[in-house]
Amino acid sequence: MNLLYLAYRNMVSKPLNMVLSLVLLVLSVSLVTFVLQLGKQLNGQMDKNIAPVDMVVGAKGSPLQLVLSSVLHIDVPTGNIKLGEAESIKNHPFVGSAISVSYGDNYKGYRILGTEPSYLDNYGVVLSAGGPFERPFEIVAGNTVAKKLGLQIGDKITSSHGLAAAGGESHDDNPYTIVGILEPSGTVVDQLLICDLQSVWDAHANHGGEEHEEDEKHEEGEHDHEEHDHDQEGHDHKEHEGGEEVHDEANSTGQDLEDHDDELEITSLLVKFKSPLGLVQLPRFINENTNMQAALPGFEIQRLMGFLGSGVKTINGIAFAILFVSGFSIFISLLKTIRERRQELALLRTYGLGTRKLLFLVLFEGLLLALIGFWLGWVFGRLALVLASGYIESGYGYVLQLNGPDLPELLLFGVTLVIAIIAVLLASTSIFKLNISKTLADV
Repeated sequence: MNLLYLAYRNMVSKPLNMVLSLVLLVLSVSLVTFVLQLGKQLNGQMDKNIAPVDMVVGAKGSPLQLVLSSVLHIDVPTGNIKLGEAESIKNHPFVGSAISVSYGDNYKGYRILGTEPSYLDNYGVVLSAGGPFERPFEIVAGNTVAKKLGLQIGDKITSSHGLAAAGGESHDDNPYTIVGILEPSGTVVDQLLICDLQSVWDAHANHGGEEHEEDEKHEEGEHDHEEHDHDQEGHDHKEHEGGEEVHDEANSTGQDLEDHDDELEITSLLVKFKSPLGLVQLPRFINENTNMQAALPGFEIQRLMGFLGSGVKTINGIAFAILFVSGFSIFISLLKTIRERRQELALLRTYGLGTRKLLFLVLFEGLLLALIGFWLGWVFGRLALVLASGYIESGYGYVLQLNGPDLPELLLFGVTLVIAIIAVLLASTSIFKLNISKTLADV
């Protein structure tokens, strides 16, 4: 007699009991596997993205915001810092390498990042087509951006002011040219459009220049009005004022040109230390003695995950509570089934099935419930991961992978089987007390 088939027939004979046990088991397994995979992949993505950066130097504000905006590119920057002040950090003896980054524009929601060529080398990214940016307004596109927007070598794109996909002013007078497309790297670089720093400065200098011209026209109108009001003060006096005006304007223009380099700004500086001593001394020195702020990506991300960890633990606790409830449901279902089928079990004993085989029959039924419930829960957990991946990719640029079962999930499978076996053993105690003659006599 095929005990496995008989266990299956017994299980499906009471569909309501089976469905209740399966629903609880599927819900708990799907929650646990989803949270485990989400936490693992987000941690892996963040660790991979912050690995090339030991310290971020930027404007005063929230250190976590500085890290999220400058390293992970999922927040707005705290402000800008002077290029000259950042250059002084580059020359510090504790600094092994430092890369300037600057941004403030986007193209269809993807950030345009102005930086140095070493930024790509820092993440180990290589080109799949085209070449690197060499002149202003040349862009190298990340692999994900190129695929999503269908960008090709030679395409012209126009940036929009700000980091939001809509609502920013378009820089139509300074179009960018796609000169290269990067290989997929699994880092934030895949989500960026990368150019040199001069491109960002030029785009915003022209934008600022238009505002400056409007201010000059407004001031010129006011000045003409003042000249008309004082027209009766004398021709010689007007010439003297006009001469001073021209002289002051010339001095102002010359001073602006002289101070142009000193006024250049960047968003932040990505620093890699030369020695571990820099990790201890340099951040404190910058925070206490400069107008800039130093943040450590590793520390800030660990702090962030610590905040999120309590929520993850709570969800896992709820899921495990549901798992134990599902085990109790299996116990109740099997106990009820055994009591309702006492005559059938007694009849099977008369056909030669011993107590051990009857116990195996009930055990197979419990294990079938556990196996089907875990498999369905694992599948639903992966489906939830696919749905979350679409949301996370659109909002934060991270792509979640669909991987096979890992060690924590295999341990969860073992826990599920143990709970099912315990439920079966507790429910099967009445089998050992089965009185065949009395049970059959009551039929």
